[in-house]
Amino acid sequence: MPNSLVHSSNYVSLLSLRFLLLIAICCLVPCLCSETTNLDKITSCFIGHNISNFTLYSSSNVSAYFDLLNFSLQNLRFSDISFSKPSAIIIPKSKEEISSIVLCCRKWSFDIRIRSGGHSYEGISSSSSSASTSNNKTVISAPFVVIDMMSLDKISVDLKSETAWVESGATVGQTYYAIAELSNVHGFPAGACPTVGVGGHFSGGGYGFLGRKYGVAADHVVDALLVDAKGQILNRDAMGKDVFWAIRGGGGGNWGIVFAWKIRLVKVPEIVTVLSVARPQHTIEKIIQQFQNVVHDLDDKFHIIVLVTFGLHLENKEIAVIFQGLYQGPRSEALSILTNSFPSMEIREEECKEMSWIRSVDYLSDISGGKGSISSLRERYFEDKAYFKVKSDYVRKPIPSVGIKTLIDFLQKKPKASAVFEPYGGFMEKTRSDAIAFPHRKGNIFSIEYTITWDEMDDRSGKSKKHMNWLRRFYNAMTPYVSSNPRAAYVNYIDLDLGEVTDISSTARDSPSPVDSARAWGEKYFLKNYDRLVMAKTIIDPQNVFRHQQSLPPMIETISPKNYIYIE
Repeated sequence: MPNSLVHSSNYVSLLSLRFLLLIAICCLVPCLCSETTNLDKITSCFIGHNISNFTLYSSSNVSAYFDLLNFSLQNLRFSDISFSKPSAIIIPKSKEEISSIVLCCRKWSFDIRIRSGGHSYEGISSSSSSASTSNNKTVISAPFVVIDMMSLDKISVDLKSETAWVESGATVGQTYYAIAELSNVHGFPAGACPTVGVGGHFSGGGYGFLGRKYGVAADHVVDALLVDAKGQILNRDAMGKDVFWAIRGGGGGNWGIVFAWKIRLVKVPEIVTVLSVARPQHTIEKIIQQFQNVVHDLDDKFHIIVLVTFGLHLENKEIAVIFQGLYQGPRSEALSILTNSFPSMEIREEECKEMSWIRSVDYLSDISGGKGSISSLRERYFEDKAYFKVKSDYVRKPIPSVGIKTLIDFLQKKPKASAVFEPYGGFMEKTRSDAIAFPHRKGNIFSIEYTITWDEMDDRSGKSKKHMNWLRRFYNAMTPYVSSNPRAAYVNYIDLDLGEVTDISSTARDSPSPVDSARAWGEKYFLKNYDRLVMAKTIIDPQNVFRHQQSLPPMIETISPKNYIYIE
């Protein structure tokens, strides 16, 4: 745990007042506070197992509680009191403590959320669904605790075997830094944001600037230590091949709690070339056309993304196209490829910069633009928190001119919106879609990440719904130009618009089975791997202990109705 938590004063005070109001409401509606007795019991259970590093949701420590809760909560829209808050936040110090915490939570009927870096786009690791209505009843989800893995961030690198053990509380940046401390010719293919926790990132796949050469992070997981619903600590052999397959790309929060991952390192050259350049609005259509026509077959040492957003850095303040790339080789080679493949970009030699791989991580993450110390990669507090909503797509055929114009028309009306095109091909094209649970491989030209952000004033005034509805209209307008049957999505860009578990205790005859209901999102994230993932869930967690708003169910659920509170 960090020596000091950054105090989120801009909204803690507001939440404190709301919390006191909630306490008053509880006095009037006793059923809402029925967890109090069990909270006392689970507290005793923790103490009995020598677990002392936890913070309770109580009126006596509101400020400390929200400081801890919000430290790793990256999407600020989930800081609002309308989203349920954990009864306790626990920071385990060992895999044995994780085991005891799981058993205590099960004994006293508390749901579990696992938080590694807190970057879940829908706040899954820190919150639960708001109250919802089903069959004329208001359904309030069970009380839950957050198991925050931040203290479990040790990384042990073995260059002889070219592997490393990485605990789930470590961040991607910490992992990169630990590898680079020992070698300037080894790296790891994961995402660009250093503060993302590896626990959730590896669980969903993990794609970044080494992706076309080496695939996703989960492709390079060779072992893991998983704490299951019985509190058992299982390695690869003990969990079995189906579960080990599932935890590599099958989504976080479904299988248990991964204490640590054994990863295989990859080779990187001593010198790589990076670029990050902007071009004005009138070039966007031509650049996107060139990108989608050539990027799939580009040398797999080249990874280039296209970002279309409002170019506040340009003098005329129009939307712009940002071209970011990493080439695993010298500038002369990179410039030759760029000149031949992307003539519309008119890339100049001085826009291509040579540096070490680890410095390229810093440069492309925009922490310091490559000018600061790479030690900043070890910091886990994310400074640029925001209120935002994200959706995703996969593109298997080039988007026609009318589709590109649609994208441009939408983005030029929203200064705080963007669309990012992430290239596929290379390793991804050569790898089977069922090699691991992450399925998005052959045939994808690129993925799209749509984002809308807003500020605190808009959030407080209720304009957040207006912004999110705009993003949904944008997403719907792109329907003819993206994958279909199913329309695919990336689970690490989790999107509750695709469906949500609302009443898993329903026993009505005409209700679809949980497995059929979860297909609404399961097949979009996992395509034909969905049914095998359900089988793996049935093997490792038949009672559905590890669940969240968009989790995968076992084939036969044995969830007791007591896990939910019903208000007639």
